[in-house]
Amino acid sequence: MADLFKLKIVTPDKIFYEGDAIMVELTTTEGQIGVYANHIPLTAIISPGVLKIHEEGQVRKASLISGFMEILPEQVVIMAEVAEWPEEIDANRAEEARVRAERRLKENSAETDTLRAEMALKRALTRLEARQ
Repeated sequence: MADLFKLKIVTPDKIFYEGDAIMVELTTTEGQIGVYANHIPLTAIISPGVLKIHEEGQVRKASLISGFMEILPEQVVIMAEVAEWPEEIDANRAEEARVRAERRLKENSAETDTLRAEMALKRALTRLEARQ
């Protein structure tokens, strides 16, 4: 039996997840990270990406948009701007957001806020990937 740690994911409006996990995988500004029990203490800034929660016997996926995390040896707390289970994601809306963002980036006009369009694209792609 693998060592477990407490995982808590909080969004501005609710506790998204609270339970025991074997491992959690997510994207930070420094790249992909996987956390097991007894990890060294660390704080990290979260980037848009698919969150994978490894529980005993299953892996749960969700989209995680931004926020930060605190890792302690026996607990991980994620404060997320947005976290969504696949069934909560509107795939049509995410696809429309992807198309809009790609169009803005392709136009490359002076009025386009490139960073904003790139972030919108990342959010849309994250949501679409979490639905798969």
